[in-house]
Amino acid sequence: MEQFTTPINGSLTLIQHKEMLTYGTDAYLLFAYLRKKAKGRAVELGAGSGVISLLAASAGKFAQITAVEVQPTEADVCAANISANGLSEKVSVLCANVKDLTPAMTGGEVDVVFANPPYMTVGSGKANTSDAKYIARHEVLGTIGDFAQAAARVLKFSGSFYAVWRPDRLPALFSALAEVGLAPKRMTAVCGDAATAPSLVLVEAKKGGAPDGFFLTKPLLLHESVKASPLIDTPDCKSIYENGDFPNEYVRP
Repeated sequence: MEQFTTPINGSLTLIQHKEMLTYGTDAYLLFAYLRKKAKGRAVELGAGSGVISLLAASAGKFAQITAVEVQPTEADVCAANISANGLSEKVSVLCANVKDLTPAMTGGEVDVVFANPPYMTVGSGKANTSDAKYIARHEVLGTIGDFAQAAARVLKFSGSFYAVWRPDRLPALFSALAEVGLAPKRMTAVCGDAATAPSLVLVEAKKGGAPDGFFLTKPLLLHESVKASPLIDTPDCKSIYENGDFPNEYVRP
């Protein structure tokens, strides 16, 4: 496979393959949405190249992270990225299907699970140029229900599950969360600018949480205008990229 290296977030480098799904805005926003739990243990489901785990480990968001990836070639790339960035003491790779994941495989129950899962149902959207990309984007090896079930199995009671998802499939996400006892607690819609509909949503849910107390934040606008050239980031977007966290008004205590 043809590979290339991309610098990210100043201090990190990321090995990627053209045949695989590459790093994008959704991954960075999910990383920034994670609340810091410096002594906590976390699991990433569907880690791919490992970029979100690398960012989280580098920022000290968790003490230990297990990056779970089902595709062996992607798991190898993830391991190479962890080693190349000197994060082997903080991040480990587990090549496994989320359907099979148990607490025994992650060293016990964890505080946080996060995922950038496949958004699309099988057969929907445009065909990809490689099987690896198709699997990463489509629910071939695991549905959102499988991801939610895996999160519920390995989370401690009151542990948090974070996901980035598509607005048009929110009913499927909320149904999957409810089925396994993960209560949505916070959601942020992500829009290109004030005139465009959301293209992504970020969701935080809690295992065993009460059904009330849901916090719908103001939308995150990425740009002043998507028609501008060059694009100008909004102050909130700049803050997220500079600090690796969402501004306080997006995070209710």
